[in-house]
Amino acid sequence: MKVIPTDIPDVVVLEPRVFEDARGFFLESYNKLRFQKAGLDLEFVQDNHSSSVKGTLRGLHYQIQHPQGKLCRVIRGEVYDVAVDLRRRSSTYGRWVAAHLSETNRRQMYLPPGFAHGFCVLSDVAEFLYKCTDYYFPEYERTLAWNDADLGIVWPISEPLLSAKDQKGLPLSEAECYGDEVSGRV
Repeated sequence: MKVIPTDIPDVVVLEPRVFEDARGFFLESYNKLRFQKAGLDLEFVQDNHSSSVKGTLRGLHYQIQHPQGKLCRVIRGEVYDVAVDLRRRSSTYGRWVAAHLSETNRRQMYLPPGFAHGFCVLSDVAEFLYKCTDYYFPEYERTLAWNDADLGIVWPISEPLLSAKDQKGLPLSEAECYGDEVSGRV
């Protein structure tokens, strides 16, 4: 497995070793020992799978309590995957990184707890899988505005298909972040 750094050191892109022949391919999408050797000592408790059509944008989601680390990958199609640092005490607070994840490049992106996450679909359909380090708690879920000018995320689509929840996302200036007294975090 190749670990590819991003502009935010805690977020990494992972490129698995792929064994391919005329029959198809094989890869390890997760191996606890290999991840530990790469400095990613993680315990996953939940797997999620979403299917979305071209132009869909999901996010930017996070949980203010029980924050989730996520290991993301695409098994069909292609997405533009984005992580935004919401840890107020971080030197990269308010910054974002992105990666193209696809069935062709077979890359994964890991973002630790403390980040908002979202993706947009670039292919006709995308099947998106992600492993989480904590469970989903809807009462703690928050949504950051995907098009917040202060974040300046350069999305490869201009008029995405959004859920009602995602249409109501807050700008960073109004969002609860990690380290706020409101969230009970220090």
